[in-house]
Amino acid sequence: MRFTIFGAGAIGGVIGGRLVQAGRDVQLVARGSHAAAIAADGLTVRSPLGDVTVALPVIDSTSGLERLRLHADDVVIVAVKSDATIGVIDELARVAPPSLHIVCAQNGVENERVALRSFANVQAMCVMMPAEHLEPGVVVAYSSPVAGLLDVGRFPGGVDDTTEAIAAALSGAGFESIARADVMRWKYAKLLMNLGNVIEAASGTEGRGLELASQARREARACYEAAGIDFASGEEDRDRRGDKISIGEIDGAVRSGGSTWQSLARSTGRIETDFLNGEIVLLGRLHGVATPVNERLARLGHELVAAGAPPGSIDSDELAARLAG
Repeated sequence: MRFTIFGAGAIGGVIGGRLVQAGRDVQLVARGSHAAAIAADGLTVRSPLGDVTVALPVIDSTSGLERLRLHADDVVIVAVKSDATIGVIDELARVAPPSLHIVCAQNGVENERVALRSFANVQAMCVMMPAEHLEPGVVVAYSSPVAGLLDVGRFPGGVDDTTEAIAAALSGAGFESIARADVMRWKYAKLLMNLGNVIEAASGTEGRGLELASQARREARACYEAAGIDFASGEEDRDRRGDKISIGEIDGAVRSGGSTWQSLARSTGRIETDFLNGEIVLLGRLHGVATPVNERLARLGHELVAAGAPPGSIDSDELAARLAG
């Protein structure tokens, strides 16, 4: 089984690096200075256990994907932000057979639907992994010895031989991965947690404790109930995590912030809030549930990007007052 990691940032980079360390056949798709650094010096994976640099093929996504030479039994792990998924799937559809295996290792719940329009074999992955990518050629895994929990299952449901093989490969590479027929229940539970991402990006880690985040999750649960969407409970999530995700320090530093925080820190000019808070807004409009907090948070994401704001640029009290209903 050959793996192609499309999007070698925090999540994709750590997954790709660890798979290479475990002896797996891996190629990366990255872009710009990150792709250039990996091509020149390899991919460095930092963790509390030490730094490891691995050499592996990398293709710059801006130079054309024909060089990937994808085959029907290849596995492509898509690890870009959700706002980039449509473009990635369009690119892959031009160069890959429709029987290619796609794994959506992403936040949100829309990516799998996008992929299924072009590819018959789509796997959903629920990612629980504190990772970071701020420097070209370098990704950071803050949890050890288990780097992350990467449960996987077919979309919209079920498990097949490919699911089992992917889970086995990841488990052999320093992750814990369970093949789950109901993996989307876990992705909807993860979405609840991600509703505070834009708050953290705006005001720093203390922002996650704001009542705004709790209000956003309450709106989401009301939408789930109205839409008949099942999701893993908080107790299930706590049992799954247990003491496996242990966030450590690297050179005395801890993880700066989550994925949305990192988007602002890298000045990517993009943000995936429309597929997090915006997903709840969509559900609310479809099923007649008011979602004013998530609407304001979705707009906040666009405002931060438009202003070129760095992470933590809004005081938490100011943010709470500004977004108060």
